[in-house]
Amino acid sequence: MQKPKVLIFDIETAPILASVWGLFDQNVALNQIEKDWHLLSWSAKWLGSKDVMYADQRNAKSIENDKAILKQLWKLLDEADIVITQNGKKFDVKKINARFVYHGFQPPSSYKHIDILQVARKKFGFTSHKLEYMTNLLCNTYKKVTKRKFNGFDLWKQCLANNVDAWEEMKHYNKYDVLS
Repeated sequence: MQKPKVLIFDIETAPILASVWGLFDQNVALNQIEKDWHLLSWSAKWLGSKDVMYADQRNAKSIENDKAILKQLWKLLDEADIVITQNGKKFDVKKINARFVYHGFQPPSSYKHIDILQVARKKFGFTSHKLEYMTNLLCNTYKKVTKRKFNGFDLWKQCLANNVDAWEEMKHYNKYDVLS
């Protein structure tokens, strides 16, 4: 019997940019959206492999047109028997499925999905189920990236401004989310 192909992956998306009148409890109408979200990058690795794959939008003619990097991710998902994510059932898979439909892709072959956030919440009473907390507690080799030149939202903002240093940091950040 052949071992299942297990893919671990993570995505990073651009934020929705909108015009708003306040900072708290806003209801944003569709006509207030200036730029919709799209994929900025993805990282993935096959379980048991040391090689981490990565693709991003830094050299795209249009940063909003994520079709080329989605095609690469689609091929990996189509090949996978099992995928592992952190919060992927609520976020990553729904987002990439939306982009697949938008760009006219057929759904990839079916796969079993293990979301470690859901497993951790169901089976363990950790103080936090965030990736940073669990990797600090349980992982010896790879930790969630916390010390960065571009903190918080600034990393995404600088990638959108095509800052080369920010793209390199996004690559490191995205890859370590998969490794940890």
